[in-house]
Amino acid sequence: MNADIPFYVTAVFVLTTLLTIGFLFQAFRRIRPPGLPSQLAVFLITFWLIATSFLAMAGTYSQFGTFPPRVFLLGVFPAILTILTYFLFFRGSFVERLSLRTLTWLHVIRIPVEIVLLWLFQYGLVPQIMTFEGRGFDILSGLTAPIVALIAFRRNKTNRVLLIVWNLIALGLLANIVIIALLSFPSPFQKFGFEQPNIGVAYFPFIWLPAIIVPIVLFAHLAALLKLFRGQTS
Repeated sequence: MNADIPFYVTAVFVLTTLLTIGFLFQAFRRIRPPGLPSQLAVFLITFWLIATSFLAMAGTYSQFGTFPPRVFLLGVFPAILTILTYFLFFRGSFVERLSLRTLTWLHVIRIPVEIVLLWLFQYGLVPQIMTFEGRGFDILSGLTAPIVALIAFRRNKTNRVLLIVWNLIALGLLANIVIIALLSFPSPFQKFGFEQPNIGVAYFPFIWLPAIIVPIVLFAHLAALLKLFRGQTS
């Protein structure tokens, strides 16, 4: 990886990752007493944070000739599998008991994520199309999250319709940037970023973007929508 990346880029990204995890753990706090799903989630996230760090520093993810790409096979897939497991087996005991307000505020982390992506583009590690200067409009979700949270949770009432619409739109923006990132990665199905591909996420600590941050953001949207469609507004 480009050794000229300033320390502040790495520092901001690490802090953003920890903030993302912190928001998720905060959403757990309303579950009292904390049961097996909460304790297991804390363990799995901590383990995955450490495991992906060692794998990235060992060069596991930066072997770009493999198919499917190791970033997705050994970085993203286990996290997605964990999300599916929670929705299948811990929906009532865990997912539906999370704080809807916290799940909404969590998305403010998408602002620093997009800023870091812009920096990574400037240092040749991701294509411009992945940034808000290209087609990465995910920053809009982060900018609107606090506004939506303040409007939707007013006077002990929850604006369910607003939250459903916003979550669906923000989920679409997330899908957009994930697809762009996938098609910008050096692989047989690459469609974008041939001159400057998406390689930054294969290195430490930026592997945490696809392996930690994106799955948590996805989980927050899906959990919020599940609660909202089931008429739960807390």
